Amino acid sequence: MQGIGISELVERFGTPLYVYDGDVIVQTYRRLRAALSDAVEIFYSLKPNPNLSVVRLLNRAGASAEVCSAGELDSALRAGVSPADILFTGPGKSVEELQTLVGLDVRAVICESFDELARIDELSAKADKHTPVLLRVNPAFGVRGGRLTMAGRPREFGIDEEQVLAATDLLARHPNVDVRGIHVFTGTRILDAGVVVENTERIFDLAVKVGEALGFEPRLVDIGGGLGIPYYPGEKELDLDVLAAGVNNAVAEFLLRFPDARVAIEPGRFLVGPGGVYAIRARYVKWSKGERFVITDGGTHQNMAAVGTGTYLKRNFPMALLSDMERPAAGPCTVTGLLLTPTDTIGRNVELPEIAPGDVLGVFQAGAYGPSASITYMNGQGFPAEILVRQGKAHLVRSRDTTEDLFTHQILVDFDAGAGAVRAEVAAAIGAAPESISDSARLFHDLGIDSLGIIDLLTRLEDRFGLVVEPDELYEEVFANVGSLIDYVVANAR
Repeated sequence: MQGIGISELVERFGTPLYVYDGDVIVQTYRRLRAALSDAVEIFYSLKPNPNLSVVRLLNRAGASAEVCSAGELDSALRAGVSPADILFTGPGKSVEELQTLVGLDVRAVICESFDELARIDELSAKADKHTPVLLRVNPAFGVRGGRLTMAGRPREFGIDEEQVLAATDLLARHPNVDVRGIHVFTGTRILDAGVVVENTERIFDLAVKVGEALGFEPRLVDIGGGLGIPYYPGEKELDLDVLAAGVNNAVAEFLLRFPDARVAIEPGRFLVGPGGVYAIRARYVKWSKGERFVITDGGTHQNMAAVGTGTYLKRNFPMALLSDMERPAAGPCTVTGLLLTPTDTIGRNVELPEIAPGDVLGVFQAGAYGPSASITYMNGQGFPAEILVRQGKAHLVRSRDTTEDLFTHQILVDFDAGAGAVRAEVAAAIGAAPESISDSARLFHDLGIDSLGIIDLLTRLEDRFGLVVEPDELYEEVFANVGSLIDYVVANAR
């Protein structure tokens, strides 16, 4: 990659490792930028890869940002994206997020419901602001061509077209928002350029209808993203020339009617997917009932995109032996990770050479929906290291998690808080050293405390810990041993 051998990278950074080719990412962006009309603004969708350095790289190349959470918003800002270059979407925005957006003066808040619009209006009034908004519309027209359809049927995303068109007094009821246009996201991983063009034309038609119904001229129309990349045999790259010709023609026709309007597009996977490789090292090679298994130090907990959340692997991402690209194939094998689940399959029936422990394999097209979209902490694992190679230099952009990182946000409950003082009182009652009394020691049989001794002990505990012992609570299990008595006192002390 850019003159740096994979052996050098894994020797320096270890495995599992995500390697992002920054030059490929920038070239992909520039190719898309050069193909599209100047009226089309490219907003990189952070969902596929929110790594700060990747976001900064694309922003420096000219991309704006589309985000969908407070975390992604902070990522964009930290990476240097101006608030005026940020679109914020998502169906469940919190009041705190909306307050932040109103105060930041972002390019637009993409509004997904009437209730959200009312909340933005209320917050804007309190802040004496006029907040720019795009209405996310769930279109009535059917959508085709996406691997995951996100419009044209019942969805939590956006407002149904019929509802929007019927809300003719919407602007009057929300005087503190500036409805600048609409947003439509039709689907994901579209590989047919003709589908992208057709969807774009329909979105422009819808923007005109909504503007006429609500009484505004569209100034910004967001046609969504969904531009796909090929993963599987038989799939072809999106024809960018066909896409650009059709989209640019649709944009030009729209601008004839609304010459000051701008168009937003939100590619994510398309920009970063091809530039990523997931490098994993073989740990063991074994045979089971005639099938060859290569068990690696990676897994689906770091590369869930290749599997699909909560599902078994259906088709393989492109994969190869990176240690020796010239080694001849030796037949099919199943490549797995190290998780304790049969679903941890990275590739099935993959044609690979003979593999030995220590060999490094690569999963390609892996720059999108990698660790940030995976269940990284399953089985006590963690995030892999991530590096960005730019202009022949490799940069560590995320360090590999250590076991210590697993516990950063966990809080261990001290179930023995106060237990030492209780143990000391028990020891004092029988004239023994506290450290000599175990939790399993039985009060009557092991410590020789009789009924009068129990009464004396309870009196001491009541005085010392403000304990009030009710007669109906004197169950046998409370006095079974020192541990059960300690638990009772700690739970009931005042």
